[in-house]
Amino acid sequence: MSDERRVILITGASSGIGAATARLLAGEGWQLVLAARSIEKLDALANGLGGSDTAVAVECDVTEWADQQAAVTVALEHFGRIDAAWANAGFGAQRSFLGDTVEHWRSMVLTNVYGAALTIRATLPGLQETKGQLLLTGSVAGRRNIPGSLYSATKHAVHAMAESLRLELDGTGVRVTLIAPGMVDTPFFENLEFEDPLQPEDIARAVLFAVSQPAYVDVNEILVRPTSQPH
Repeated sequence: MSDERRVILITGASSGIGAATARLLAGEGWQLVLAARSIEKLDALANGLGGSDTAVAVECDVTEWADQQAAVTVALEHFGRIDAAWANAGFGAQRSFLGDTVEHWRSMVLTNVYGAALTIRATLPGLQETKGQLLLTGSVAGRRNIPGSLYSATKHAVHAMAESLRLELDGTGVRVTLIAPGMVDTPFFENLEFEDPLQPEDIARAVLFAVSQPAYVDVNEILVRPTSQPH
């Protein structure tokens, strides 16, 4: 059960930005529920963060409602509360409407958009009890149009979802934060387009900033570009 440390559920936690943020928040005293499809990676990460007193791993396909519900159940049963949830799971596609397969498109849209909405739906009751915080991963690609990019369209949808959620929760005490990274040096990008991209730890610090604010401060959006990224 919880020792009253704050508890966060992170989807897409097995690598990249999600894993880096888990490490940073664990060092700041948070307890974590780590959710992703790669349970072996999650188990290794959780063990490296101190085991079940600090972090638990949950195998979760964010497009499956039962999986999302199960992750929240683990948070409540293991730690006794949920103070923040981060809908971070997502992946990209080729910048062409003739690229990738239609099956890849379907999986991406379901993960990036529907999956984020399911994370909101699953975690919101617990967050309303603690007057907690919902975070969603957007993108610079969600702020501008990218030629041929269906991925960009999914992130425009996440940006709109974050604002719609903020409006719905106005007056409840639950805060909403959109984290919008530029190019980050992770396996997400097969080819880095310029020198000195962001590192996962850079985005982790942005998340820490958002969740460290006093209850009356609602950081609605953090957009982080590398200095060398022009757009």
